[in-house]
Amino acid sequence: MSTAQKQVQTDEQKHTLSVVVSYNLNALSRIIGIFSSKGFEIDSISFGSGKESGLARITITTHGDEQIIEQITKQLHKIIDVVTVADLTYESFVERELALVKVKASNSARSEIMQITQVFRAKVIDISPGKLAIEITGNRDKIDAFIGMVRPFGIIELARTGSVALKREFNGSV
Repeated sequence: MSTAQKQVQTDEQKHTLSVVVSYNLNALSRIIGIFSSKGFEIDSISFGSGKESGLARITITTHGDEQIIEQITKQLHKIIDVVTVADLTYESFVERELALVKVKASNSARSEIMQITQVFRAKVIDISPGKLAIEITGNRDKIDAFIGMVRPFGIIELARTGSVALKREFNGSV
């Protein structure tokens, strides 16, 4: 691998984009169209409708170097329905993801799975013979760690949302 290739790899990082759009389904398809036509990757995408306000928030996690992210941002601004685009990566923001995990839970393993669930502040949302359904929220790393801990018991089903994020407004001064 050349030095230039190594440099490109290290400059690439995860970015969280918060896009506010006029509420309509075409806005979402146009945004996805930009990513697919330009060959940009979407790691996760969440769409929160705001029918009352006429606006919706789309949170996109993607990765790339500064040039790619700048190009994505410029392309998004060209869409008529887009009101604002913010790259939250270098700002203080809160981010959450939700996962529902159905795990095999024999009688002997059930208490250990429940302990892991408590440590991660997750919730058991359904119990059936030989199975537990668990809800966990947090950042991507927390959810990945939880999944890693329960995987040895046997994951039956897994449903995971994309990240949602909001910029923090408190700047630390009192």
